[in-house]
Amino acid sequence: MSLKLRDLIRQVRACKTAAEERAVIAKESAMIRTAIREEQEHYRHRNVAKLLFMHMLGYPTHFGQLECMKLVASPHFPEKRIGYLGMMLLLSEQADVLMLATNSLKNDLNSDNRFISGLALCAIGNLATADMSRDLAPEVDKHLGSSKPYLRKKACLAMARCLTKCSDMVEDFVDRVVSLLNDRSHGVLITVVQLMTRVLIMDMSGDGDEYGDNGDNDDDDNESPCRAAFLRLVPSLVKLLRNLLSMGYSPDHDVGGISDPFLQVQILTLLRLLGTGNVKASEEMNDVLAQVATNT
Repeated sequence: MSLKLRDLIRQVRACKTAAEERAVIAKESAMIRTAIREEQEHYRHRNVAKLLFMHMLGYPTHFGQLECMKLVASPHFPEKRIGYLGMMLLLSEQADVLMLATNSLKNDLNSDNRFISGLALCAIGNLATADMSRDLAPEVDKHLGSSKPYLRKKACLAMARCLTKCSDMVEDFVDRVVSLLNDRSHGVLITVVQLMTRVLIMDMSGDGDEYGDNGDNDDDDNESPCRAAFLRLVPSLVKLLRNLLSMGYSPDHDVGGISDPFLQVQILTLLRLLGTGNVKASEEMNDVLAQVATNT
């Protein structure tokens, strides 16, 4: 029978040489391989947890990838949580077994348990391939309109990954992104701004000649539909940044006397991209940029 995770950690810490450590890991790896061959379901979550520890130490753990897939498909949340953690750490988007997770991800995205849906969204945000992004984007889009901020913010980051992998889907989701900018949750706002920034960078890199160093351009007719939609949001972004600057002390968002500096930095990054080569947008943000420079 293989060791418990805490016992393995104790044995590794007790090793005085690298050779002793390698011997402990080799012995335990052999036990885990045996358990995998014998389909010992009862110890599957424990074995994956130990593989995560070995992975942190730099030892090969590729033989446990399929076990992660089996845990992800489990109906029990504790096992599913270990499975998703293992999948995000032990697998890369190049792994062949990753495509086996698509159906499990789709089922979990439709789960009534927000924590299970949150795990699936995290996995998509870290590992989604182009094919997975195309298959799962409709389910991720549903969570962008969720009533729970917990899911909306995770869905924004998952959608950023999907749109990065499938840039041709960007225009289909621009309207949804625009509507989320009115969200009251700061956690959702910072992820929405990150999503907009990612989309804008892709849009500009795809049409570099149009948005590059081509002089001042204040004609929205020359912009792509995506960039034009975001340019119309500059007044809203300026208002949001100004509200953050004038906000009084808030224990939930205050860091060193500054109200939510992380959201402010993300908004400034987005404004920089929107103001590049656009006189009208630059003029709209001049006053608030001066206020930021003066007060912080």
